[in-house]
Amino acid sequence: MMRSRRIDTVTNTAQAGVVNERVSSQDHTSPPYGPDCYFNRELSWLAFNRRVLAEACNRDYPLLERLRFLSISGSNLDEFIMVRVAGLAGQVKRGIEEPSVDGMTPLQQMANIRDELDHLEKRQQEIWEDLRDELADNGITLLTREKLAAEPSRWLKAYVRDHILPVITPQAIDPAHPFPFVANQGMGLLFSLTRKSDGLDLIEMILIPPGLPRFVAIPQDLANGKCIFIAVEQMICRYAELLFPGFHLKGHGLFRVLRDSDIEIEEEAEDLVRYFRTAIQRRRRGEVIQLKLETDFDPDAEAVLHEQLDLDHAIVARTHGHIDFSGLADLIDIDAPSLKFEAYNPRYPERIMEHDGDCFAAIREKDIIIQHPYESFEVVVDFLMQAANDPDVVAVKQTLYRAGSQSPIISALIAAAEAGKSVTAVVELKARFDEEQNIQWASQLERAGVQVIYGFVDWKTHAKVSMVIRREGDAYRTYCHFGTGNYHPINARIYTDLSFFTADPAAGRDAARLFNFVTGYVEPNRTELLTFSPTGLREKLYERIEREIANAQESRPAAIWAQMNSLTDRDLIAQLYRASAAGVRINLVVRGICCLKPEVPGLSENISVKSIIGRFLEHSRIFAFANGAAMPHRRAWVAISSADGMSRNLNRRVEVLVPLRNRTVHDQVLEQVMLANLLDTEQSWRLLPDGSYERESTEERSFNLHRYFMNNPSLSGRGGALETGVDVPRLSLPKGSGTDEQP
Repeated sequence: MMRSRRIDTVTNTAQAGVVNERVSSQDHTSPPYGPDCYFNRELSWLAFNRRVLAEACNRDYPLLERLRFLSISGSNLDEFIMVRVAGLAGQVKRGIEEPSVDGMTPLQQMANIRDELDHLEKRQQEIWEDLRDELADNGITLLTREKLAAEPSRWLKAYVRDHILPVITPQAIDPAHPFPFVANQGMGLLFSLTRKSDGLDLIEMILIPPGLPRFVAIPQDLANGKCIFIAVEQMICRYAELLFPGFHLKGHGLFRVLRDSDIEIEEEAEDLVRYFRTAIQRRRRGEVIQLKLETDFDPDAEAVLHEQLDLDHAIVARTHGHIDFSGLADLIDIDAPSLKFEAYNPRYPERIMEHDGDCFAAIREKDIIIQHPYESFEVVVDFLMQAANDPDVVAVKQTLYRAGSQSPIISALIAAAEAGKSVTAVVELKARFDEEQNIQWASQLERAGVQVIYGFVDWKTHAKVSMVIRREGDAYRTYCHFGTGNYHPINARIYTDLSFFTADPAAGRDAARLFNFVTGYVEPNRTELLTFSPTGLREKLYERIEREIANAQESRPAAIWAQMNSLTDRDLIAQLYRASAAGVRINLVVRGICCLKPEVPGLSENISVKSIIGRFLEHSRIFAFANGAAMPHRRAWVAISSADGMSRNLNRRVEVLVPLRNRTVHDQVLEQVMLANLLDTEQSWRLLPDGSYERESTEERSFNLHRYFMNNPSLSGRGGALETGVDVPRLSLPKGSGTDEQP
């Protein structure tokens, strides 16, 4: 049996105390910024999902890609309800009234969230109706209930009889039959029936098994060559007489359930693997957080659901339309290339090819920065496969947060262990919704001889690090990979992330200290290059902000540029407010949640925030500081990180911040990646002081970040030119970015 090493509570508490003491010592006498200086985290997230949903209306995108954005907005909303709303509902249930950073109690937040959910879901329905009409105009039809009711097709009836009826199980709801369990994200149908023979009234439930297809396609020879789809629940309702012979159907209704899906970790958990296996089962049976019903749901059947599902603190939502937008993803897989983005094949890094595919030789020559998905994630896989096959490699160490269901990274680690290398894998069991997959990977790795470590109970290991130790002559050299994203080959084709390869001895020694910290709780008393959280990353960012404040006060150039997924930490935001008040120009690219209020006179007039939403999901984390430089490419301090600007990243996760000292890599990240984010107009939204977002104007200049990197040489190649005509890599930053140069 796999067992995690028990973490002594005293030791763990002591470590947390050291971190908390260190954080509190960095207060910098911040002025008291009250609740009116921050946006609410939950409402900011919902604003992000509104931007995602807006892309479903973007007519610059092919039709099925717009449908994809609608589906993504649905799956995003599901997760938000299962995790964030569930957490607030739990606080309300326990009577907790502690306010959020913006001053709202959990009950007040829930009221605001309910209103916003109603708005979002109504907007989803409106967009779906428009998209459904456009799909029909393009030969793709999803039959409505009305059209299906008039459909006499023998094929449909035969399909229901042969493929659906054997799988589903109708169950009477009465004292003799216990109410069936409805799984998280489960859908079901309730039928109100009257027996013809004696007039007996009955309610029957049919749960729709997840193994059934969400939509069924009518064969094209019967559909006159068109693509015609039917939702499986509509087919069941259409042919209910096959299920209930001898009954009169009075009414029916479709429902869907979302449950609390968060997992709380108990400090006394002695065996993390066993604990998570049990917790995953509990999550499937978590408290109901949302019940979604069709508008015309039968009242008697609805009363049964209210009685049986314990809906005291649940959101009951009614809809006169589609009930599960995340499921629309199944329609996108149809063969219709003209309705999708043109296929894009990532480039393989030129620097590696110049060395005949020898990753170690290329890294040994010079540090390399790779940008996914424009450059292939295969280079990361090849780095580890080369380590597995190289007789001079003696050890491999790897962090794994999310690796996907089919992972070549896992295969490479297994191959390395089977080849006799010493292989250590830090597998994070607490990666939300990937816990079960990670337990499976851990089992496979252990069977192959990999030393599997699960890290801390309280802290997630979120750092993205690979170490390869290779014997070269009479010495050992360490090759490292540091990433802003996960070792997930599927996500790497969709998410924009940075991969940094280096053989810098200082980076190698610090990476070893990081692994020792996670595997043996040996907190390093110093590092040479890298900075970790929760033991120092916050302090490093504060230190760099303080330098910019000092530069501004001494009339030297002072600016901060950063890209991240979310910015919610109150104290970090306070430091940025201080910098703005001192005259530091701050440009932030925050894709998702942002609790900072920008462009507010007297508070943040020197801070601008934008969000980029497009074909690829912006996921890179970059922190750059002008460092007194008149031109940013000369002396700016630039780092990449696995951490966002959230309290969890700075206080409760093991993260890594990697300064870029190689001049070429430094300039590529600052003057290509960071600058392109700032220049983008076509996919950018500007955050306004009132918390709303508006699209960037393209009247004066139009620039598309994703199109630029898709059509120009890779970072590891030989450069190129921006579509605006400005040469790279010597790019200036946009007006108002805190530098003397303008584009």
